[in-house]
Amino acid sequence: MCHADRMATPLLEASTDINAGPAQVWAIISDLKRMGEWSPQCRKVIVVGGEVKQGARTINVNRRGLLTWPTTATVVTFAPEKAIAFRITENRTVWSYEITPTPTGVRLTERREAAGGKTTALSSFLVSKALGGNDSFEAELQEGMRETLVKIKAAAEKS
Repeated sequence: MCHADRMATPLLEASTDINAGPAQVWAIISDLKRMGEWSPQCRKVIVVGGEVKQGARTINVNRRGLLTWPTTATVVTFAPEKAIAFRITENRTVWSYEITPTPTGVRLTERREAAGGKTTALSSFLVSKALGGNDSFEAELQEGMRETLVKIKAAAEKS
């Protein structure tokens, strides 16, 4: 992402075990309008048409410090109580949440995948020039995943 021909890490991933059932966790992760409560970078999600489902489109507002930028996405996986994923239009990455049952609840895994290890040339340029370069930005995304999962875990275990 640092330069148009530079490879991004194809996969960023984090998981947490949650003492709650799949339905409780699904209710949280499938309510994309609440993403701003969990994610340190994605501050707001507007679901076009209001209903989260396969093919739904979203408008997202992201923030890092004083820098704010919009993205759009399409829900590409919608499997109730199992998985939800959305593809970011501007950089072609796919963000997903997968629920796996465990003996004490579920394991929730968040992933960001860059197809072929690359994002768009525009995204690569912006990460390089405005977000401090690929390595530091991806480290920040990885830490953001951990923070997001901690918040989702707390909400699910409280409900």
